[in-house]
Amino acid sequence: MSVSLTVMAFNLHEDQTEDSPNSWDKRKDLCISVITSYSPMILCTQQGVKSQLDYLQQCLPGYDQFGISRKGPEDTADEHCTIFYDKEKVEMLEGGTFWLSESPSVPGSMSWGAEPPGFSFQIVNTNMDEFSARARRRSALLTWQHIASLPPGLPVVYCGGFNTQKESTTGRFLLGRSREHGAVGDMRDAWPNARVRKNASLIRTFHGFKGDKQGALEFLKLIFRALCLCWDRQTQDLHVDWILFRGRSLIPVLCEVVSDNIDGYYPSSHYPIFAEFMLPRMGNILNVKVNKLTSTKTQLPYSYYSLPYCTPEHIVDSAENLGEVLRGDRIENSRYEFKMREPKMCSVVCRVVLNAKTAKEFKEKIDDEYRVNMILDNLPLVVPIPRLDRENALVYQHGFHVGLRGQYAGNKDEKHFINNHLTFTVKYHKDPMTESARIVGFEVKPFSVKHEYEGEWTNKTRLTTCDPHAKRTVSSSESPQEVEDKKEIIFTYDVEFQESDVKWASRWDTYLLMADDQIHWFSIVNSLMIVLFLSGMVAMIMLRTLYRDISKYNQLETQEEAQEETGWKLVHGDVFRPPANSDLLCVYVGTGVQFFGMILVTMLFAVLGFLSPSNRGGLMTAMLLLWVFMGLFAGYSAARLYKMFKGTEWKKITLKTAFMFPATLFVIFFVLNALIWGEKSSGAVPFGTMFALVFLWFGISVPLIFVGAYVGFRKPSIEDPVKTNKIPRQVPEQAWYMHPAFSILIGGILPFGAVFIELFFILTSIWLHQFYYIFGFLFIVFIILIITCAEITIVLCYFQLCSEDYLWWWRSYLTSGSSALYLFLYAAFYFFTKLDIKKPVSGALYFGYMLIASYSFFVLTGTIGFYACFWFTRLIYSSVKID
Repeated sequence: MSVSLTVMAFNLHEDQTEDSPNSWDKRKDLCISVITSYSPMILCTQQGVKSQLDYLQQCLPGYDQFGISRKGPEDTADEHCTIFYDKEKVEMLEGGTFWLSESPSVPGSMSWGAEPPGFSFQIVNTNMDEFSARARRRSALLTWQHIASLPPGLPVVYCGGFNTQKESTTGRFLLGRSREHGAVGDMRDAWPNARVRKNASLIRTFHGFKGDKQGALEFLKLIFRALCLCWDRQTQDLHVDWILFRGRSLIPVLCEVVSDNIDGYYPSSHYPIFAEFMLPRMGNILNVKVNKLTSTKTQLPYSYYSLPYCTPEHIVDSAENLGEVLRGDRIENSRYEFKMREPKMCSVVCRVVLNAKTAKEFKEKIDDEYRVNMILDNLPLVVPIPRLDRENALVYQHGFHVGLRGQYAGNKDEKHFINNHLTFTVKYHKDPMTESARIVGFEVKPFSVKHEYEGEWTNKTRLTTCDPHAKRTVSSSESPQEVEDKKEIIFTYDVEFQESDVKWASRWDTYLLMADDQIHWFSIVNSLMIVLFLSGMVAMIMLRTLYRDISKYNQLETQEEAQEETGWKLVHGDVFRPPANSDLLCVYVGTGVQFFGMILVTMLFAVLGFLSPSNRGGLMTAMLLLWVFMGLFAGYSAARLYKMFKGTEWKKITLKTAFMFPATLFVIFFVLNALIWGEKSSGAVPFGTMFALVFLWFGISVPLIFVGAYVGFRKPSIEDPVKTNKIPRQVPEQAWYMHPAFSILIGGILPFGAVFIELFFILTSIWLHQFYYIFGFLFIVFIILIITCAEITIVLCYFQLCSEDYLWWWRSYLTSGSSALYLFLYAAFYFFTKLDIKKPVSGALYFGYMLIASYSFFVLTGTIGFYACFWFTRLIYSSVKID
């Protein structure tokens, strides 16, 4: 049994002149109408003067109030921060007030308790400074210090007018995502955490008596902010009126932005916020959420309710960020519900009778080895599997199989069986000080059981195969449930709780712990050997051969000696001659800089722990946003190189930089998305998300590229160390081992060899749906990749110049960029040796996405090699005397 707690935050807005259409006399009855229609147990008001509060008290005789003026108890003219409470349902145990200033004169708060034997809880009502961000930060810290001093098990509701958005410093501090004077809040926001949200399109709560009538410019601002805020689910709104809460016993079931009005007239300049919390009398209610169905054989995700599983009365979609949508996540509520630390045995979910269509759907998913994914307290459901090569070691697999294929004893006909009984194991860590518990693990053992019962089926029918009264449990699949037309399936589950020593802050470590760390170290050692080999060659070239060459060239005294010179100095008059298709090279270099910046910053964020695995889709969202904002550097790099080539049409090169690479990827992505859409998979990107991607591209990335290009083109051009001859010299015929195609292919092997072992684990994570979160190893490998690309390009560039071939521009890009060819060939090898994909659509998806990855790897490594060779040639030719 549980108790409902309803709270409303209502900014009354101080009275205006009588002739104003928004004066108190013209809206006071509407205020009363809104309050009585929702009948909150707790009404937290802000900016109300005494006359307004007296009127509310007169019209709400069932409520008592507590609160004083912000200037003290003797003042009656200034604003009040007052709490009304339903005196039939709530009893005030104690009350007090403190001022949000440097010297709060009367420390205290408002504490409330439900009727015995209910829960005690605390309400904190606030109205922060409207103008000073510093005052709001200090106010939040002051209030938080009070809340932190309360017993940890006491539920707290903190509501009112915060006069800032949740992504501000104040909001991030209270929600536990930033520090303020060494303290970190742990409040939660009722709005994104509520099971049901009403009027979600109203992302502002302050509207200035205009309601949702916003101008075109402000509307575009809201869209832009909403897109940017997809980084974090907690900040997908611009509310300045919040209802925060603390305590795991508080479960927000409903949150609503109240937009009631009469003919466009509103009760206040702020929308009231209404929230309903559940207060369980026993254990906290735990709601299992369901996610997509996934298969390594098809790579096509489907919604959980695409199969005829037990559906709740109302299916509610959870808020998803951009990365989650692109991953195909579809997180919804389910009928699996239980209480914390209260074991359950053989709880019946529902009974389903199959028909030919639903039986076929189940069989297809079983044939394709689909797995069911669930979530509890933001932890994914896993199946623990013992490792055969190690004792007491486990491997965790995402989700459980929909079913399996098998044969009855003595029968050769293969049948399909469904996993209709789930044994959940919820692991928790108990706080010895407060006796409260937090979930640290969520595991399952699936079984296929043909349930039996006596008589006709009713909601009170007791099963004979699984009966909690007779202590009869399911422990095997000896009598499995067959999937056929007209077969009935009874879905059941057990829940057991296990105490764990794993602390809540470390609960993801169990899932992310890599047992194959020795292989990763071997990969790094292997890559370091390549780097040391190349570094030795570069050192020999730079310190011995190159130093000798420069000394020799600088000592030439006569014209005859100069004419007899050979080697790289001979091509000094042509080495900085603009290459063929120089515009295209500028575009690819700019794109590579954009990609390099995105990868580098993403890696740094991941290594520093900012991209938590608990934030599903956070990595992909971060990469998309970083790609967009790195357009500034793409435009700058392309324009600088273009100007060095004496180009004048910088707008033309900027447009190519903004559209060539993204357009190629978008076309491939669009074709692949059409294939997914044709399969009716949840992995198909919705039109709204596609529009968001196009908006990020055209609305943010393209303008930033133009800004970067404008800045880069306005700067003075880079002067060449030597002058370029008017007439190009003939490139002598090269030996076979110096042929461009050969040297390019050879150059790509070493960068690929430095990363191919780590590449195996990345592909396994993506296509076999395994955990991968070893960004420390990956960052080291990325640094090794940069060094390898730079050094192999410098070595081959030196050999090329020594053979009197000055066409180094494109070859430097292609030398290291050719590693992408080996990446794609390895992806094909991985497809045929490690994956069991049979469907043509799934194969097209694999090679399409790997083509995108290889193309991206090409521009990344090619740009690294180009800039290394660019620096090298400028260095050596600026070190010799040229007459």
